[in-house]
Amino acid sequence: MTTPSALDRPAGVPLARRLAARLVLVPAVALSFLPPRRLRAVLGLVCRGAEPASATQAKHARDAMCAVSLRCAGPPGCLPRSLGAALLCRLGGSWPTWCTGVRMVPPFTAHAWIEVAGHPVDEGVPDDYFTRLVTVAPVSRPDR
Repeated sequence: MTTPSALDRPAGVPLARRLAARLVLVPAVALSFLPPRRLRAVLGLVCRGAEPASATQAKHARDAMCAVSLRCAGPPGCLPRSLGAALLCRLGGSWPTWCTGVRMVPPFTAHAWIEVAGHPVDEGVPDDYFTRLVTVAPVSRPDR
């Protein structure tokens, strides 16, 4: 699993996207303290009515979170990074699939990430590297 570090933080993130990332950083960190059941319920409400995010939207959101926060850019920041990226996508009207789970290969490690169409966004690992334990996928409104 590759994770960003402070030395290879994304450059060239537009100011507007960096400001939006700072805006969602506090709620993302606050959400990271919720128990899994409550977190899943909150994210399920937040994602209602959103369109599925494209890979580009999700990558831009993830890059913005890494650009504005050293915590999100480091290995222990996967949960606030993934939550912030999902919330940032939601500000734009879309939602990636938010996931948390464990690695398939030893040693046991928990991880949180976002994915689009079953592919982890910018994680640098194969699609089946993690076992998903909790997912929150986009839920679109039924046509009336």
